[in-house]
Amino acid sequence: MAKRDKSAERITISSFITNAILIVFSITCIYPVIWMLYSAFKTTKDFNNNPIGFPKEIFTDNFVQVFTNTPMLAYMKNSAVITVISLTFILIIGFIAGYFLSRYTFRGRNFLYTYFMIGMLIPIHALLVPIYVLTKGIGLVDTIPGLVLPYVSFGLPTAVFLVESYVRGIPKEMEEAANIDGSSFTRTLFQIMLPMCRPILATVAIIQFFYCWNEFSFSLVLLNTQTKFTVPLGLTFFKGPYSTNYPMIMAATIVSIAPVMILYFAFSGNVIKGMTAGAVKG
Repeated sequence: MAKRDKSAERITISSFITNAILIVFSITCIYPVIWMLYSAFKTTKDFNNNPIGFPKEIFTDNFVQVFTNTPMLAYMKNSAVITVISLTFILIIGFIAGYFLSRYTFRGRNFLYTYFMIGMLIPIHALLVPIYVLTKGIGLVDTIPGLVLPYVSFGLPTAVFLVESYVRGIPKEMEEAANIDGSSFTRTLFQIMLPMCRPILATVAIIQFFYCWNEFSFSLVLLNTQTKFTVPLGLTFFKGPYSTNYPMIMAATIVSIAPVMILYFAFSGNVIKGMTAGAVKG
């Protein structure tokens, strides 16, 4: 009994230490968001006097100025249009490519799959100059299609990888039964397999939404006209040449990340479900 009590005590102490460490790490991740949130309600003078402290009074004019004195709504509209178009192509192409790579064996299949996977390893910044030269050569600089193309290209490897591993875990008998019932290939693909892949497609959609909405490097290089700027690029104009209104920048940042946070909290269960399902099935 004494040995069991000591063993249980060790496990309890170990669990306490582990939880304490995790709590500390969680606080270090959560506190910057909380600090940004309450700092957005400060005046510039209040922030300069005490950047870390809580506001002495709630100052909401920062949010009013974000919408009235800056083109934030235009930036958010541009980001939304580019994100929706990019997600549409990523989901459609990623689903079809992932399905074929999972279900069929053909010449060049391994090469094609490896080609997609290499796309997950190449640093984006290493391709900024070649992509700019290529985009300029086909006349798509400072256009929405010119920004959508690299977003889709860098989003496809993740989509193909997740869909391929997920489809591999779905029994082939589902499709065989549909064929016996007279279902065509197109109907089987889009009316049977597509609904079954909703969890992993939801995961892909949320991951790529974060990437497309927050992407900065390509928008900085490929966009020139301010009216076409996306949210991350537009935030750089909140900094003045001689002074910076930090509370206003934080208010703008909160406004810009609000759609991302709402989407994540609304579909976080699908992300976890899709990732775990893909890992187990793969």
